[in-house]
Amino acid sequence: MENKNVPLYTVILILGIPFIYATYLYPELPETIPTHFNFKGEADGWGGRDSIFLGPGIIAFAGLFTYFLLSNIKKIDPKRSRQMDSSFYQNMGVLTNLFLTCISMVILYVTAHPGFPIEKILFPLLGLSFAATGWFFPKFSQNYFAGFKLPWTLENESNWNETHKVAGKVWLICGSLQVIAGILLSAIPSFIIFFANVIVMVLVPTIFSYRMFKNGNKLP
Repeated sequence: MENKNVPLYTVILILGIPFIYATYLYPELPETIPTHFNFKGEADGWGGRDSIFLGPGIIAFAGLFTYFLLSNIKKIDPKRSRQMDSSFYQNMGVLTNLFLTCISMVILYVTAHPGFPIEKILFPLLGLSFAATGWFFPKFSQNYFAGFKLPWTLENESNWNETHKVAGKVWLICGSLQVIAGILLSAIPSFIIFFANVIVMVLVPTIFSYRMFKNGNKLP
């Protein structure tokens, strides 16, 4: 067995945890359970108790797709950068699946415990994912699948590198603020801050990249 296959087994194990938890919860579930929650953390969709396995199934599919995409990014990316570290993207795929599993576990718990304030866990988790992504950004090699794939970053490697350094700082800051807001604030203020953070995390690196492009791909 080659070492590169080990993370795949790790991913399968990680994604299997919610199915084990769902199986544990299933005998005690009522015939109708919540299947969707609004931004206030309130249930606004319902289904039979068999639907307890639907969420983990969707997340597992998305997780495996993401893992295989990131693991093979060097093979399928048109740029095929020699500097691209395949193990870095593979490990990122594993961490992404760990985050997805945490989200799945939170949803399953709230499904079995109606009234639990899901936002107190969900928003801090999202903040942690933003911060973790920010930590990864400066390590991204130029590619067509992961990162800020703008016309100017894809055209110029220096623009790509500097943009992702800026993005890393912005995402770390916004992610940390989201964690704090999720812990201290109620659902609606947390959602407003989440929405504002997303706008900032997208606009700031994009504007920086464009300004650098207009400046001849030199730091503005």
